[in-house]
Amino acid sequence: MPARPDGRLLAVSDLHVSYAENRAIVQELKPHAPGDWLLVAGDVADSLEDIRWALRLLAGRFERVVWTPGNHELWTPRGDPPELRGVARYEHLVAMCRELGVLTPEDPYPLWEGPGGPVRIVPLFLLYDYTFLPPGIASKEEALEYARGTGVVCTDEYLLHPDPYPSREAWCRARVAETERRLAAAAGDGAPLVFVNHYPLVREPTDVLWYPEFAQWCGTTATRDWHRRFPTAAMIYGHLHIPRVTRYDGVRFEEVSLGYPREWRRRPPRDLLRDVLVPQEPPPGPMSPLT
Repeated sequence: MPARPDGRLLAVSDLHVSYAENRAIVQELKPHAPGDWLLVAGDVADSLEDIRWALRLLAGRFERVVWTPGNHELWTPRGDPPELRGVARYEHLVAMCRELGVLTPEDPYPLWEGPGGPVRIVPLFLLYDYTFLPPGIASKEEALEYARGTGVVCTDEYLLHPDPYPSREAWCRARVAETERRLAAAAGDGAPLVFVNHYPLVREPTDVLWYPEFAQWCGTTATRDWHRRFPTAAMIYGHLHIPRVTRYDGVRFEEVSLGYPREWRRRPPRDLLRDVLVPQEPPPGPMSPLT
């Protein structure tokens, strides 16, 4: 689907529409122009019903929606039929998106040829592998022990299952390896890439977390040089609930989350949809204690 000349490439993440206040905000989201594309960097909701509701709504309004999963979509909450785990749940979400006309990390990377383009949109599904360790910690085992001691443990430890992989980090390694193969081919056409991932590709954005032990659930060091190895126009991510723009090696990294109501009430969202290719610096906001 070619981009329209009046369109913009917009991005958002962490809509968490299970919260009534967030659902009301999403209900009002509309494109700025008929040709707008929307990149959704994960954590739409926890339940399959809520994920479907939000993606169907957005797909009906925007020229094209591109989605990549966050950790919340991959949870297996009790009573959320069908109670699929791990890869089976992810594949169910991909099938749902295809039914709705939403692109996923399993589809060919689309080329945006509208204003600011051409750029190739690269939705990523990579997970994390516990290599974003807290300062002074040398291993995953130590990091988890430290987190349990502070009481800051991600719900993924109970609800995000890696089946049939033996661990989340094994699933992450498999996703990274497969994605690197695809990126080598995609980078060959010369179009700069816009990475869309739930987690940042580098560790540095997590340095501002109130609880540094939470960083272990926020990405993998295996991607730390991707923005240098591949021609990168921008890196879009969420998960941290700290909307801001930073730059690493000259590449713009933009966190585009809405977050939980208790967080955004302190910094009410103005223009929630971030323009990927004509960036506006978001206002500084308080750091998120947890995601």
